[in-house]
Formats: sequence, C-alpha cells, structure tokens
Amino acid sequence: MIRGIRPLLRGSTYTGVLFAAAGALVAVPLLPLAMAPALAWRSGPYGVRAVLTLVVWALLIAVIGLFRGTRRLLVAGARRLLRVPLPEVVTVRRPPVAGSVPSAADRWRTPLWLVLHVALGWAGGLASMVLLGLGVSLPGNWLSGEARLSWSGGSFRLTGAWSWVVGIVFLLLVPVVCAVVAGALRRLAAPLLGPSSAERLALAAEREQQLAERNRLAHELHDSIGHTLTAATIQAAVAGEVLAADPAAARAALRSIEESTRAALEDLDYVLGVLREEEPGTAPTRTLADLPELLDRLRHAGAVVEPQLSGELTQVQGTLSRAAYRIIQEGLTNALRHGTGGPIEVRVAASRDGLEIGVVNRVGSAGAGSRAFPTSGHGLPGLAERVRLLHGEFAAGPEAGPDGAAHWRLAVRLPVRLSA
Repeated sequence: MIRGIRPLLRGSTYTGVLFAAAGALVAVPLLPLAMAPALAWRSGPYGVRAVLTLVVWALLIAVIGLFRGTRRLLVAGARRLLRVPLPEVVTVRRPPVAGSVPSAADRWRTPLWLVLHVALGWAGGLASMVLLGLGVSLPGNWLSGEARLSWSGGSFRLTGAWSWVVGIVFLLLVPVVCAVVAGALRRLAAPLLGPSSAERLALAAEREQQLAERNRLAHELHDSIGHTLTAATIQAAVAGEVLAADPAAARAALRSIEESTRAALEDLDYVLGVLREEEPGTAPTRTLADLPELLDRLRHAGAVVEPQLSGELTQVQGTLSRAAYRIIQEGLTNALRHGTGGPIEVRVAASRDGLEIGVVNRVGSAGAGSRAFPTSGHGLPGLAERVRLLHGEFAAGPEAGPDGAAHWRLAVRLPVRLSA
C-alpha cells in the first residue's frame, strides 16, 4: 500500500507533469497550421477532418524533433525535471567507426519522443482539469440541492454525503493522473532520449582511444619522473658526501640534478596539459641520440656505466628510437634502485633486422634496494606492454654473472627498419 502511494509523494512526479505540460504548450502554435488542410476541405466528414488535423499536427511536432538542438534541450529537461539519469548529448568529433553511423530508426527516436511527450501532456492536462472541476463542483451542487453526473447519454444522481465522497475521490485521482503521466515519460526517456547503439559505439571508441593515450602518457611519466627522482636522490647523496672534500664533484652532481629535473618538468608539463584536456605544447622527444647525456647523468650520480653501442643508432626511426630511449631509461632506473653499486652494462646494437637492448647490473640481498626506493610495481609490466605493442621480444629476470654474483638482466629486441 505504502509502495503504491510513494510516487504520489515524490517531487519529481509533479515536476514531471510540468515538463509534460510545457511540451503540450509548446505545440500549441503549430495547431493553426495543422488545421489548415481540414479548413480547406470543408466538405469532408467532421471525424475525418479531425483525424487529419491530429495527423498533420503530429507530423509538424515530429519535424521539430529532427533538429539537433531539440534533443539536447529535451535531455536536459528530462534530467532536471524527470530525474532520469541520462548522459549528456556529446558530439563525437572523431571520424565515425564502423557501425557508428546512426540508422533511420535512431534518427526518429527524438521525434517519436516529442509526439508522445505532447500527447501525454495534453491527455494528462485535460484529465486533471476534468477531475479537478468535478471534485470541486460536486459538493457545491449538493449544497444547492442538486448533484448529477452525465456520461455517454446516461446520468447519475448523487444525494446526500455521496457527492462529497465522489468529489474527494475525483480530487485524489488528480495526483494519480500526474504520477501516471510522469511515470510514462520516465519509462520512455531511456529508450528514446538515451544514447543509441551507434552513439554508444562511437563514444566507446573515443573513450578507448583516450584511455590508450592516457596509458601511454602514464608510461612516459613513470619512466621520466621515476628515473629523474631516483638519479637526483643518489646525486644529492653523493654531493652531500663530497661537499667538503671535493667541492668540484659536488657542484657537478648538483648541475646534473638541475639538468635532469628540468627535463622531467618538461615531461610533466606536457602530460598535465593533456590530462587537463588543454591544448598541450610540443611533446618532449628524447631518442637514442640523447643516450650519451643520460649515461653522463648516471656517472654524475656515482654509477659505473659500461656502454656497448654499435650500429647506426641515429638512423633508427623516430617512434622506435623514442621507445628504445624510455626502455633503457627504465632499465637504468631499476639498476640504480636495486643494484649494489657494481658496474651497469648497457648494450645497444642496431642492425638491419632489429634493435637489441640489454641492461645488466649486480643485485644484492633481497629487499636491500626496495627499502630505500619504494616502487609501484608498474615498471616492468609497463616495459613489457610497450615492447608488446612494438611487436618486440622482452625478457627480464635474475641470472648468475661470470663472477658468480647475482645479476639482473633486462633484454629487449625490437624489429626496426633503418632509414636510408
């Protein structure tokens, strides 16, 4: 019982009725145009002319629903007055994907909603006014000594307190009509005003592309900022240790910190601009040509780097060259975090068939490095995903070194094509 009364007590029921009434009133100026064919056909039967007027009126209302701004306005009204959780109407600016072109049925959903909206508005409004008039007039007629109802040629005479009872019933039926009209509009809103299958497909494709871009930016930010913070921490420690004994080495370490943090700030500004959906600047590009600078920063941090570079690295194509730089950067970051201070071997070999990358460093007891540098655990999975997208081969794990000590080896092979 209480569940049945609940819709009568909701504010959205009566705001929904206002929404329906607004649709009915907006359609009133179209009524004279709809009556024009019936007025021109004066010799036709009255019933046929009335039906013709209604049909033409419905067609005129439907035409308004074909305009692009109409649906946006209706969705906003349904969300605010009907309390229906409809998504905002979004214009997909990217080229449509396969299956994302709206069908004829999708295009006519808004016109159909608008016709039903107006019909329910008029039906609910007329029914409410009739019930309200009867509910108010019946008790007054009884006081004057007469209370009679006429319907379809029949009449019902009400005497005594029955006119009050029937009048109250009619008044109580008014909110019921409001609840029925608002409920019907609420049920029709999702299938007729909600996103169509074509729109959902197009928006899903756009969302997928945005997520892929943000995932790529997250990888870039992780590699750049993670490496910079790791190297800067070690360089700051080195500068503090040699500040009194070797001021020149301390100044070199501080300059290296400045250079690496400036490069990281460029990456950070670019990524934040994209995430804020602003117009980002030119994306920072670091390629294999910047590898010597990266190795120098590690040497300033006190690391012993043993590079083995072979092949025409400068001729590797841009996308793969940038990816290779990030892979080496992440491998060196892991070596700094988890290594024991031994030499770090960096091998990069470019050939006609592929680009081979290897980073090998000595590791100590488990957990020795991780306590100093807490990690998120996304580094190696991110590298593996990056290599997979480039159709390369990825391997990382512990191995026994030639000196019998435990080593960590990162090995990547990327298929490349050298420029002419």
